[in-house]
Amino acid sequence: MRVLVQRSLKSSVSVDNKIVGKIDYGLVLLVGFTYGDNLEEIDYLINKVLHLRIFDDENGVMNRSILDVQGSILSISQFTLYADTKKGHRPSYVKALDSINALKLYKIFNERLSKYVKVETGEFGAEMKVNITNDGPITILLEKERTDDKK
Repeated sequence: MRVLVQRSLKSSVSVDNKIVGKIDYGLVLLVGFTYGDNLEEIDYLINKVLHLRIFDDENGVMNRSILDVQGSILSISQFTLYADTKKGHRPSYVKALDSINALKLYKIFNERLSKYVKVETGEFGAEMKVNITNDGPITILLEKERTDDKK
């Protein structure tokens, strides 16, 4: 599981020219799943997202979390986070989890995350237009290292 985190001043996602999710101050999360992902990865990354100190404090130091600033989250499914570009020029997506299982995990991720902060989402599997006003810009890739990843 990978979560690309972007600090945002204002963001929205639309499908067929209709806004389906929008936030003001907070985080945009681009979320992708791979084979073997489970609830352990979900809980680990939710904890990371909630406590990631990337918002400025009164001294202009990134020392506050999304919980501290009472921001919102716009969560977007993003299978292309698992693009493999090692061979040729066309990305391969064989490492991205199939859509049926990815949707299940994505729903669980958003449900659990919404227990702590307001969460808006895009539409899984749809052609989406995402408008992000990245603040900073701050963009961080989160991923839980697995023991089978160490080689």
